Amino acid sequence: MASSLSTKHFLGASSSSGLGSVQSSSILPSPSLQLPVRKSRSKRLEIQASGSTFGTYFRVTTFGESHGGGVGCIIDGCPPRLPLSEEDMQVDLDRRRPGQSRITTPRKETDTCKIASGIADGFTTGSPIKVEVPNTDQRGNDYNEMSIAYRPSHADATYDFKYGVRSVQGGGRSSARETIGRVAAGAIAKKILKKYAGTEILAYVSQAHKVVLPEDLVDHETLTLDQIESNIARCPNPEYAEKMIAAIDAVRVRGDSVGGVVTCIVRNVPRGLGSPVFDKLEAELAKAAMSLPATKGFEFGSGFAGTFMTGSEHNDEFYMDEHGRIRTKTNRSGGIQGGISNGEIINMRIGFKPTSTISRKQNTVSRDRNEMELIARGRHDPCVVPRAVPMVEAMVALVLVDQLMAQYAQCMLLPFNPELQEPLGNNNAFKSAGTYPL
Repeated sequence: MASSLSTKHFLGASSSSGLGSVQSSSILPSPSLQLPVRKSRSKRLEIQASGSTFGTYFRVTTFGESHGGGVGCIIDGCPPRLPLSEEDMQVDLDRRRPGQSRITTPRKETDTCKIASGIADGFTTGSPIKVEVPNTDQRGNDYNEMSIAYRPSHADATYDFKYGVRSVQGGGRSSARETIGRVAAGAIAKKILKKYAGTEILAYVSQAHKVVLPEDLVDHETLTLDQIESNIARCPNPEYAEKMIAAIDAVRVRGDSVGGVVTCIVRNVPRGLGSPVFDKLEAELAKAAMSLPATKGFEFGSGFAGTFMTGSEHNDEFYMDEHGRIRTKTNRSGGIQGGISNGEIINMRIGFKPTSTISRKQNTVSRDRNEMELIARGRHDPCVVPRAVPMVEAMVALVLVDQLMAQYAQCMLLPFNPELQEPLGNNNAFKSAGTYPL
């Protein structure tokens, strides 16, 4: 046994025969010994496409390009047993689709949606819902110039800067056609909010170019969808709607574009939605709204106008209403305080820039870095704001339904405190019992 051990070869052993005994003076490898060495790999920064998924509990991923085979979304986390059909989404998709009127892009798409998964016998199953909308009116040749030159203020250049490649036709993912998936998912979110909490989300055009609708001409307590949809500008005041249409027409015939503002209100909002510090409800709404194409500004509640007021002028004083609920006399907070909904009407305003792609000659630079002139072709909105209305509603709905689910997950698993909290839903039985269904 001893002799056999003495012939074991250890690191550092040396012998003229190659079978020498152990060297007690060193256990380190000799300079001539060749050990297998793992090749060090230089770290490579790989750019990966991301940013196409929104939400935590109610998750939406959009897919598709403006002039590809189609667009759509996958919705994961939708509760089961919700009655759902294509018609539920088609209403809002029709409000968003192109070719509605002379003040929108003339591209003709029916935007007919199809549910490809997640539905059984007319009800959601709780599994991912896939919604598809084909592109049927593609004109890829309209974008030959854009494969060479960058459209000013568009995403052409920055997509190349980031990815080193892009879908040229129609702007690909940077096109507002991507919002079809958002609107389809938002329609489902709105149905959940309405069915569960009676929550209503309404958006309308409050400014087109220099035509500004005075705030006191719209009653947010009684505003209806029919009032908003009564004209092609989607302005609930007929007089100002005509002024807005005239302003858009004036630039349309010149091959130019204008921007504007969409105001969005939310009624019957459950109290307690949102979280303090980093995940404040207004911060989530701002992110959602500003993720829409062409957005340039977000105001909440009193917005920037509130900066001209004193604290005594701006504060929303509390009072007890006739039903014994704590309310605020004014609503400069916009329905959210400390990042949490207080039950008052949530209101916000989103500013949209003039459409980037116009048919007037502009100076630009080509992809091979030569200065040149560009006259963009294609079919584009002279003002994106009227079609942005259902897009804003959709993003607000996605935030609120996600927050509703988060509120259940964190605060409503156990019986609530009836002295301070209110039930989230419409079920009177649970309200009186002070408990929630699990």
